[in-house]
Amino acid sequence: MRQISIVFSLVALLQNWPAIVQAQVPEPAAGDSSGSIQQVVTAKWMTNFSDGQFYPERLLSRAELASIMVKVFRLDKRQVASKENVVIPDVSSTNWAFNDIQTVLKTDIMKGYRGNAFFPNQKVTRAEALAIFAQAYGVFQFSDDAVNEILVSHPDEKSIPTWARKAIATVVTEGFINTDTQGNISPLRPMTRGDMAYVLSKYLQRQQRQPDTPEVPSIPNSPESP
Repeated sequence: MRQISIVFSLVALLQNWPAIVQAQVPEPAAGDSSGSIQQVVTAKWMTNFSDGQFYPERLLSRAELASIMVKVFRLDKRQVASKENVVIPDVSSTNWAFNDIQTVLKTDIMKGYRGNAFFPNQKVTRAEALAIFAQAYGVFQFSDDAVNEILVSHPDEKSIPTWARKAIATVVTEGFINTDTQGNISPLRPMTRGDMAYVLSKYLQRQQRQPDTPEVPSIPNSPESP
């Protein structure tokens, strides 16, 4: 009886082996690349926390994204950035990201919500972050058919919000986006610091390859704070 029990146990183990292996070997996190992180930290587009760690798995907030966009695209140098400040009820002048938030609002790279609230601590989805990056980079004016053709190779393209499809098609075309091993964009998943580092590193590499290309014109303990 003991031998029979062992046989059945082995059979059950073999039948469930694929699931066991998958559970023990998680899929690599998209954008979790030390090379990408080092590039953007060196460029001073993103920074480590006070303990010297980058923490790529941490989620990105709207305030942090605003700060990053200002640094990467030099939004504070655009003429409209000198306009009179916008009244933002939930971001005081003492907030570490106040100036950057003012800049992204005045340049229309990011927008406030109803009542012009900004919700600086709110985490952003990948669709939101990629669309905001594309807005600063310059969204390509693809036709709807072209957008569909660009995105169709990604299994989860139907989950991309309508308002973000053209922007994400731009990022895909330029090779800035990271996906999982199946090619999923995961637009509704929260954007991590590692995801953002990947996108920025690809953009940085593009700038280094084409140096003559013209540019398209507090959260406590936040690494992006001054």
